[in-house]
Amino acid sequence: MRNLFALLLAALLAMPAFSEAEGPIEWRPEADLPGPISGHLLGNDNGTLIVVAGTNFPVSLFNGGEKEWYSKVYVLEPGATEWKEVLDMDHSISYGVGVSTPDGMVCVGGSDGERNYADVFRLSWRDGKLTRTDLPSLPKPCAMMGAAYLGSSLYVAGGMEDPKATRPLKTFWRLDLSSPEPAWEDLEPWPGRARFLPAAAAQSGSFFLFSGADLIEDGSGEAMREYLTDGFRFTPGKGWTETAPLEKAVVAAPTVAYGQHHILVASGDDGALADQIQELKDNHPGFTDALLAYHTVTDTWTQIARLPVAYVTTQAVPYEDGVVIAGGEDWPGHRSKKVLWFNLVHQSKTFSILDYATLGVYLALLVGMGFYFSRTEHDTTEFFLAGRRIPWWAAGLSIFGTQLSAITFLSMPANAFVTDWTYFLVNMTIIACAPVVAYCFLPFFRGLDLTTAYEYLERRFGLGARIYGSLSFIFFQMGRMGIVLFLPALALSAATGVNINYCILAMGILATIYTFLGGMAAVIWTDVAQVVVLMGGALLCLGIIGSEVDGGFANLFSVAYSQDKFHMFDWTWDHAVASVWVVIVGQFVASAVPYCSDQTVIQRYLTTTSEEKARQAIWTNAFMTLPATLTFCLLGTALYVFYQEHPGDLDPTLKTDATLPLFIVQNLPSGIAGLVLAGIFAASMSSLDSSLNSLSTVVVTDYYRRF
Repeated sequence: MRNLFALLLAALLAMPAFSEAEGPIEWRPEADLPGPISGHLLGNDNGTLIVVAGTNFPVSLFNGGEKEWYSKVYVLEPGATEWKEVLDMDHSISYGVGVSTPDGMVCVGGSDGERNYADVFRLSWRDGKLTRTDLPSLPKPCAMMGAAYLGSSLYVAGGMEDPKATRPLKTFWRLDLSSPEPAWEDLEPWPGRARFLPAAAAQSGSFFLFSGADLIEDGSGEAMREYLTDGFRFTPGKGWTETAPLEKAVVAAPTVAYGQHHILVASGDDGALADQIQELKDNHPGFTDALLAYHTVTDTWTQIARLPVAYVTTQAVPYEDGVVIAGGEDWPGHRSKKVLWFNLVHQSKTFSILDYATLGVYLALLVGMGFYFSRTEHDTTEFFLAGRRIPWWAAGLSIFGTQLSAITFLSMPANAFVTDWTYFLVNMTIIACAPVVAYCFLPFFRGLDLTTAYEYLERRFGLGARIYGSLSFIFFQMGRMGIVLFLPALALSAATGVNINYCILAMGILATIYTFLGGMAAVIWTDVAQVVVLMGGALLCLGIIGSEVDGGFANLFSVAYSQDKFHMFDWTWDHAVASVWVVIVGQFVASAVPYCSDQTVIQRYLTTTSEEKARQAIWTNAFMTLPATLTFCLLGTALYVFYQEHPGDLDPTLKTDATLPLFIVQNLPSGIAGLVLAGIFAASMSSLDSSLNSLSTVVVTDYYRRF
């Protein structure tokens, strides 16, 4: 056993981590387009890229060249090295928008230079054939608009009704593509100026509209562009809100949703050289090469990279686990045929030897506790019930640690980070359940002198009920253990670069060792230690965030309050949202189930010296719930304020549940980071060891002894 532990500790200290990448973005060229174009429509249908229409100046605009308008459709199938022409339409629809949907690429509006069109149709590439399906036409002809697919609906904002129009549209339309008879709805537009060539995307359940240009009269009565930097967010059922403005305009920028909560804006025309186009001609330096990221949660902009090439009047679409930009205008009057794929690279920070040593010492102490308590085991009562001599406060902390998994440790701050404190009430139902459990169910279980909860089922309903109940528990716990191990390991691996298999092995093997050696006594006392480490790690993170936020905790609370991050009560009667009534009624029942029928919890009721001590353990767990929930919710809110001040530290490649591990590896000093990482391990292992011990109790008591 000692050799096994030594090998495991050596493997833990040698955990490989990804070294820091050379840059935040990786690029690769894809097959060139058949010719240089811009203003084309771009989409992705099941891995096949589709390009529709486009324009070009075969002869330079500044040498008298005229714009040519194309009407052909090309596809690039997965693995292909050349684009294939599959259709030639009867007119161009350049400067429309291509929107990728699960059923194909929807082409919206467009122009042929003489007039704009209201046509809307879907192109689907199936079995080597292109299929066109007509959809309801737009309420008005439109080109140079913004559009995105959200939920099952297509949203279209702004644009130009006519090529010669002197004012852009301020219209906002929606088409529900899931409806048997879809029809366009005219929605309330954004509370800002009319615009065309905006940046638009759907992300985080909302439609976003950024920048674009308005038209105003110059001194001679001609229309000239005014470049906009504002932004707006539309959430179905809630309407429009204004977002943080950009520093510079991003007119006609390729825009795409990325990750869970980011929108990437590549390049864009900021208008800085708009009045020098004729002077610069083909010596124009091109458009901005900034790759911007907007975070929909913190409402912040940051520049995350420089682009190797900068195109406008083209589109960006998801493609092969990254993003592709095909062609576009690289300076006024000049087009490109280059197709570039890119993806953001996770910048993982390697844990130090001190971090791993701290974690290793903590895990060694847990195994040492298993060896220590193995000396007191003489029979199954000792192994399964710790001789019924556990202090009430230790049993209560063990119940608390069992129910508080690493999923809760990561997801509750993440939920408060993304939304607010609405789900604070979820855990408060545990307190509401405590009297029911303490005075109704506890006397029942203690009075029957049970080892498992399912023994009662046989006495009351027969053997079949006992077998069904215990089997259900066994299969549920086996599935739960997999989730409790995998999800935290996934978040840790994503944020730290630690191999996910090592995370799972370390937690699983070590929890098995000390549970096997020390039985219920080891489980309970390691749970106590792990609750201390878990809560200590959370409080430590909270303290460090407070010290790093400008203005300290006073400003942290002020910012969070001003942005309604402490919102807790939603009094609506809508059962589809987390209203007070839904949370209280639904979660009260959900919370009562484990405390009234789960073997992992009931077994702890039976480890104390008396019913009164068990009742005190129940109240200990209930009272621990309040400060713990406050800590986790406040930690999520603190992370929100911190990353609002440091948006560049957010990693678009990570899920929200990795926000806390990301903060740990980015901001905590060596050694301290390892200690807080141990808190995440503790949260998983305190649930895992309880499941292991209770599973063995059920198998031995309900099957081995019974049969």
